[in-house]
Amino acid sequence: MPISPLSRRRLMATSAAAFAAAGALTPLKALAAPSKAQALDAMKKAARFMVEKAAYKGGYVWSYLPDFSRRWGEMEAYPTMIWVQPPGTGTMGHLFLDAYHATGDDYYYQAACKAAEALIAIQHPAGGWNYLGDLAGEASIRKWYDTIGKNGWRLEEFQHYYGNATFDDAGTAESSQFLLRLYVEKKDKRFKPALDKALQFVLDSQYPVGGWPQRFPLKNEFHHHGHEDYTGFITFNDDVAGENIKFLIMVWQALGDPRALPAIKKAMDCFVVCQQPQPQPAWGLQHHVDTLKPAGARTYEPEAFASHTTGANIAACMDFYELTGDPKYLARLGEALDWLDSIKVTPEIQKGRPYPTFTEIGTGKPLYIHRRGSNVVNGAYYNDQNPEKTVIHYSSFRAVNVEGLRKRLAKLKATPPEVASKDSPLKGGRKALPKYFTTGDISVSDLNVGVLKADAGQAAPDKAAGLIAALNGEGWWPTELKATSNPYIGDGSPTPAPGDFSQTRVGDATDTSPYITDTPKIGISTGAFVENMSALIKYVTA
Repeated sequence: MPISPLSRRRLMATSAAAFAAAGALTPLKALAAPSKAQALDAMKKAARFMVEKAAYKGGYVWSYLPDFSRRWGEMEAYPTMIWVQPPGTGTMGHLFLDAYHATGDDYYYQAACKAAEALIAIQHPAGGWNYLGDLAGEASIRKWYDTIGKNGWRLEEFQHYYGNATFDDAGTAESSQFLLRLYVEKKDKRFKPALDKALQFVLDSQYPVGGWPQRFPLKNEFHHHGHEDYTGFITFNDDVAGENIKFLIMVWQALGDPRALPAIKKAMDCFVVCQQPQPQPAWGLQHHVDTLKPAGARTYEPEAFASHTTGANIAACMDFYELTGDPKYLARLGEALDWLDSIKVTPEIQKGRPYPTFTEIGTGKPLYIHRRGSNVVNGAYYNDQNPEKTVIHYSSFRAVNVEGLRKRLAKLKATPPEVASKDSPLKGGRKALPKYFTTGDISVSDLNVGVLKADAGQAAPDKAAGLIAALNGEGWWPTELKATSNPYIGDGSPTPAPGDFSQTRVGDATDTSPYITDTPKIGISTGAFVENMSALIKYVTA
């Protein structure tokens, strides 16, 4: 099982837009291969801008207008806010630590320390992190939630201020993993208490059955449109369990903490016990703690089986076999794969994705997600069996590589346990953590960056030359900010605005949700910075 904490989607800088905005229109193949010194100079210039101009007390959001008049994480942020969701402050910390490893330049180590200090400043007393933090204090963040957050129609996770921490979107996991890397680097005692709190948070929040809630300490106070508060359910969505397992494996490898192994085993076993019996041997996004049956989440995530989660859990169970050699993790995967085949929809409605996202418990019918209204006040989500005019911000259809999973399962079943698990990090003594983290795949939620696997091998000279040429005089890569949002102008009206908002990312002018604009502004992208710096790291270490 890979231990990189950055594992689902790849940051993709809009390089062509950056080149055009910077005036670097020379064909890339015509650019001379840069020297290592030129690449190092560009890296330092870009890093100085982010550390000394863009950061707020060591922390970062996702994007900024050039004059810093507006800035965004997943939603618009106050100037005193920093973002935790990748590609946020933890991702930047990982990048600076990678740059330090690549160059030996202490400036990058100090930049990583500043990012860590920002994260520590907003760490929940229990040890985890929220999606974001506000260094102006509690009154400021409550104001944000009661204005911008509350009016994000489709972002229900921001509509209520719980005052606790979340495992969603890898924020707590990435921050924990980064603090572990930074502490191990020089054993700096400044970072040990926060790391200890983060580890204790993961251990304290784990249910006896092995899974984790989405948020902790547990709350039960946001019953949206009559739906249960979903944040205490066992959560598989967005790789909550997988990211926590990765952190615990890192703790075992780097520190040899004996508490890690039993927690890892319980977490892996939770996947087995939550797989449902025939005739629907699958998983939901979340599961009830008492019955272990699938549970609903946001109002557009009904109590149902989820095809993409089932596919991800099948892959995870195969990872667990490679970690342990225990055949119980493979025993019922064939049933789950057969179930996926049984729910494929007809070609006329599959839209390139043959599996419905949600399948009704009992009947096996697909459930498609729709919405009505124009904002969070008058709008509502609902599901039915009609595949037409489904919402676009949350697909009702999924692509699952069932054939690939079947081939891997067959191969693992033919592999003796001791052979399959011979390289497991759970076996043997302590091991060094990987030297680089941001040169691999990175999980992000930023609409400004696409989905791309990390480039294989080293960065080509023409790519490095293009990145150096595209860096502007101030030290940032001009990037199209495709994602924007309506400024907060007050709460939504109970009366729907004219128009059809059933298939838009954003509703009327009061909806503060991010959306893709037809007229993107050029600005500063944290995701583009991470992507471009990681490419230059590959170039200078070739």
